[in-house]
Amino acid sequence: MPDTKKSSERISPKKLSNLKVVVLCVAAATTFWILNALNKDDYTTIVDFPIEFIFDQEDYMAVKPLPESVQIEISGNGWDLLRKYFNVNNTPFSIELDRPANSDYILASDLKRTFSEFITPTQLISIVDDSIHYEIDPIQTVKLIPVLDSTSFTLANNFRILEEPAFEPSQITVTGPQSIIELFEGEFPVNLDENRLQDDLTKNVELSVSKELEEFIKIEEETVAVSLDLVAFLEGNKRLKIKKINFPRTVTLEEEEPLIMMYYLVDERETEELKELEFEAVLDFAKRNRQDSTIDVQVRPMPPFLDQVRIEPSILRLKYE
Repeated sequence: MPDTKKSSERISPKKLSNLKVVVLCVAAATTFWILNALNKDDYTTIVDFPIEFIFDQEDYMAVKPLPESVQIEISGNGWDLLRKYFNVNNTPFSIELDRPANSDYILASDLKRTFSEFITPTQLISIVDDSIHYEIDPIQTVKLIPVLDSTSFTLANNFRILEEPAFEPSQITVTGPQSIIELFEGEFPVNLDENRLQDDLTKNVELSVSKELEEFIKIEEETVAVSLDLVAFLEGNKRLKIKKINFPRTVTLEEEEPLIMMYYLVDERETEELKELEFEAVLDFAKRNRQDSTIDVQVRPMPPFLDQVRIEPSILRLKYE
């Protein structure tokens, strides 16, 4: 049989035993050195120390997350600094605010004395930042006027809202921090969630705010009744009679008998009155465009119940003899 060669790289049991002894000695020496070093004083470091704000939460509310820690430079015993560095059993330092809405910061210099006493026996050298900022607002309860969110509904083609929407109740009571309340600008948007409306509508709508504001705003009313009156506008057209004003004898129209049409939408309730009207295409020579010898077509009368009025042609060209 062929000889099997022993690996020359294998560590012998004796060498392995000696290596373990060396490792244990180094570990013991390192541990001893660390423990001895931590028992010494006059170390200096910067740590994130936990803080908490104390204020009347029935009358005030934070509108942004409050700082949870502050950087401080401290000196003292190694063990104390180690515990504070890793936030081991550190009780948060309390910052009391009597009138939190009067300012949005507190100076570090105003906290230094009480902070120094709080972290004894560790010594406070400095608070790294000059000030600690926060945003806390007084809580208000106000009445807002409900208005339809124009993006929450659509009307069928050629339909209009007859009058301003009616709401019951006519005011919405909301409670929240002042700066958030001011975002509403006195109005509360109501989400109708309807498409292509073509009939009068009465609907109870649940009141809500965006997810971003849910944690800040409380709404007293759960629903609001919305009433809409709609009217249809009908498409129509008429041929207009031409009426010339201030035309001299030497001026005529380039096209002697032009066909002038008026296209419009009419409120469906006014169709009978529309039938009684005689419309004219008025051409006033005194209002002509002297530069290009054209004249605009003006329609008379122009009742308010017509919408999207269009004249074709709307401009005529003059001819001089």
